[in-house]
Amino acid sequence: MHPKVLIDACAELIRLTLTFEHPADAVVSRFFRDNRGLGPRERATLAETVYNVLRKKLLFDHMAPSGSGPKERRLAILGFHGPRDFLLGGLTDQEKNWLEQCDSVKPDDLMERHRHNLPEWLVQPLKDQLGAGFWPLVESLSQSAPLDLRVNALKEKRADVQKELAKAAIKSLATPYSPWGLRIEGKPALTKLDAFTRGAIEVQDEGSQLLALLLDAKRGEMVVDFCAGAGGKTLAIGATMRSTGRLYAFDVSAHRLDALKPRLARSGLSNVHPAAIAHERDERIKRLAGKIDRVLVDAPCSGLGTLRRNPDLKWRQSAKSVQELVAKQTAILDSAARLLKPGGRLVYATCSILPQENEAIAEVFSAAHPDFEMLDAGELLEQLKVADARSLCSGGASGTGYLRLWPHLHHTDGFFAAVWAKKA
Repeated sequence: MHPKVLIDACAELIRLTLTFEHPADAVVSRFFRDNRGLGPRERATLAETVYNVLRKKLLFDHMAPSGSGPKERRLAILGFHGPRDFLLGGLTDQEKNWLEQCDSVKPDDLMERHRHNLPEWLVQPLKDQLGAGFWPLVESLSQSAPLDLRVNALKEKRADVQKELAKAAIKSLATPYSPWGLRIEGKPALTKLDAFTRGAIEVQDEGSQLLALLLDAKRGEMVVDFCAGAGGKTLAIGATMRSTGRLYAFDVSAHRLDALKPRLARSGLSNVHPAAIAHERDERIKRLAGKIDRVLVDAPCSGLGTLRRNPDLKWRQSAKSVQELVAKQTAILDSAARLLKPGGRLVYATCSILPQENEAIAEVFSAAHPDFEMLDAGELLEQLKVADARSLCSGGASGTGYLRLWPHLHHTDGFFAAVWAKKA
């Protein structure tokens, strides 16, 4: 494809994405469906260019006015993800000169907002939590995330799958914390691999794997994944249960649960029962009250821990939308807690990095439910033989009470989890 044509395609995709009417990944997928002639290399350039623009939006918005031509084209040039010579081949002399001027700007000469590229409402809560760690976080959020796989422990051993991937010229490293994880650089076509089609691997961030590990569901138990979504954690939990007992996968979206069905078929699990519920007080929930051994509440959240993968979320969320989520998270956790029998374990988790969706929710729940005792996440992960478990945790009464994962420290998405046992 000629550089000029590809730059124009990038500009059009940027225009569609920046309306923020739909998630960026959905806009990109639709664009690819509508333009079936694009090869894998062109698709990669288009997607990464859009994500670059979303990551550095404030900086590029600041630089774009000094150029000429349609704004989306200027943004496409600034964010272009591909060989420099190729890009220059599609530019006018005027655009080349402008790009050179933009490139000569030193980061130290920029205003702070053009360096961190975060909305103002998000900056202070992160600085308050991280102090000097704020800028390392910013740096990590400006990179794209690696691809993590979970090896299906019901069927396979991690070392065997790693060798199998190596034969297919896919290099992987064992994840440092999750016993099931493999980390891959780049984006190989996994769906064509036998390991994928036979259910030996699933794509799942290491942090997400650790949430399933923390639930520590045992053979023969009654377990609920309360906000199952497309079921990544459900499948990991089912494998720890060795496909015994009963594992309910609840979600308010039947559409999301539909995405679980093909994954479930590949996984070899026979103990999973997906069920769409109307809301957190659904009749199905009431019928199971007091009967469940373990409940995972991976609550709907701002998703701000996933900004390496979903940089549009920082522009699509707001302080107001987070406030609305907090009310929902509180109600969902309260309802889910009713399911547990005495001695049962409750895990509340988000992929957010905001304390109001995390520690604040956990503290309110603990205060309102004296019949639940908080457990130390660091201690639980140590018992599960997770390397350096306490470095993954913070806060709480014991100092390591909560699981708290950060992209710049742990190379996972940002995750939070709090764990309680219902008193006998």
